[in-house]
Parts: sequence; C-alpha cells; structure tokens
Amino acid sequence: MRTERNIKPVLEKAQDQLKVRVYDQREAMGTAAAADILEAMQRLLAEKERIRIVFAAAPSQNECLAALVQAKGLDWSRVTAFHMDEYIGLPPSAPQRFGNFLSRRLFDRVSPGEVHLIDGLNDPEAECDRYSRLVAAAPIDMVVLGIGENGHIAFNDPPVADFADPLWVKRVELDEACRLQQVNDGCFASLEEVPAYALTLTVPALMSGAHLFCVVPGASKRAAVQRTLQGEISEACPASILRRHPDCTLYVDLESYGEIRNG
Repeated sequence: MRTERNIKPVLEKAQDQLKVRVYDQREAMGTAAAADILEAMQRLLAEKERIRIVFAAAPSQNECLAALVQAKGLDWSRVTAFHMDEYIGLPPSAPQRFGNFLSRRLFDRVSPGEVHLIDGLNDPEAECDRYSRLVAAAPIDMVVLGIGENGHIAFNDPPVADFADPLWVKRVELDEACRLQQVNDGCFASLEEVPAYALTLTVPALMSGAHLFCVVPGASKRAAVQRTLQGEISEACPASILRRHPDCTLYVDLESYGEIRNG
C-alpha cells in the first residue's frame, strides 16, 4: 500500500502526551495525516479481523479524506465506520447532514464493510440510545477528528462538554460560535439556517478510541489550537483534553499553528 511518507513536518513537538506535527501547507498536512491513518489501519488489520473507526465530517477534513480515498491496497471491507455528530431535523437529502458529507467524500468511494450513520430525524432520546449501543458494542480502534473554532471536539461545545460525561451519545444545544462557524465554512447561508440542536458522541466516547488523529488547518482555528496546546486543560476548551490521551497526534498547518519561533 502506497503512502506519502516523504512529507516531513516543519516542526514536531509534544505538549504533555499530545504529539504535534506542523506542516507548511494545508494539503501537505492532510496528506501526511492520511498516510499515518492508513499505516495505522494496515497495522491494526494485520492484528485483528475487523477495526472500528469514527470519522469527523467538516471542510477541515477535506484534504485528509481525499488522500484516504486515493490510497490503494487497503481492505475497507473489514472496517466498521461511524461518525461523531449529526444535526437534528435536517431532511434526508440535505447536503449539510454529516452522514451525507462523509458518504459523498469517503464511504461511498471506499465501501467500508459496515457504516453506521446517526439519524437526526429519529426521536433524539431513542437515537442516542441506539447509537450509543452501536458505538459501545466493542472498543473503538481509531478516531479521526478536528477542532472547532470554539475548541469543541465533535459537537461538545464549551457550554455542554463534560470530561466525565456518563453518556456515550447525547443531545446538545449548539453554541452560537459553533453555529457561526458553519456559516463561515460555507455550509449554511445564514445563522438562522443552522440547526440549534444536534446529537454528538461525548468526550469520553471520543477519548475511548485507542488511536486519535486530529486534523486542524486554517487561520480561523489558530486561537483554538493555541488554547488546546497552551491553555488549562478544562471544558472551557474541550480539545485541551487531547493532551491527556495516550496516543493522539495533532496535525496543523502554519496558518492554524502560527509563527514558529522556539517551537
């Protein structure tokens, strides 16, 4: 299986347990992240019959997802795929639905053996229960995630994030900063069009993954990346908890990381 191992970061460092790799451009960052993800998938598939992966759906993941699709030689039929959040109330055909986003950009193109999508039109309590049972049925091997402009991971915005959440999936009200990001990303034309509620995997559910790959490009994410790396580990910046994961790598470009001085 061919992977792009020749792409080198301009900086590598560690912040607590979090590995940080900085790339000069966004495309190099996404391609390098995909190479590491594919290598981990191949290694795990050599050890076990099936692997279970949770994917984020956002424009920040575009380059990484494109590189995953282009790779040859991986048996996706042995992959069980999940996604980490979904809006409540969008019609089935809505392009903004995260299940549709991932289906177009990844699932329909690589054909995982199983794909479990969150149904944002189902009764929220029933859907949280259904999806929780699917996610918790066996260990999660890998999580491919991003970080929001307000520091969220999945839809765990600062007002609702709970590092000790007893739930695996829950209904949340979206923070206005999170909803504005969806407009800034071009997913919706106005704030009024962005749903106010969503279903999300919780922080403990995401942190349960054995191997985490966090892909965060762009200048709009710089403040969140700085808080993640340098701020207090707290729900005020949910992504800061990644510094406590035993195997998480953060992939950023120079726009999201900022000027390199002393690392």
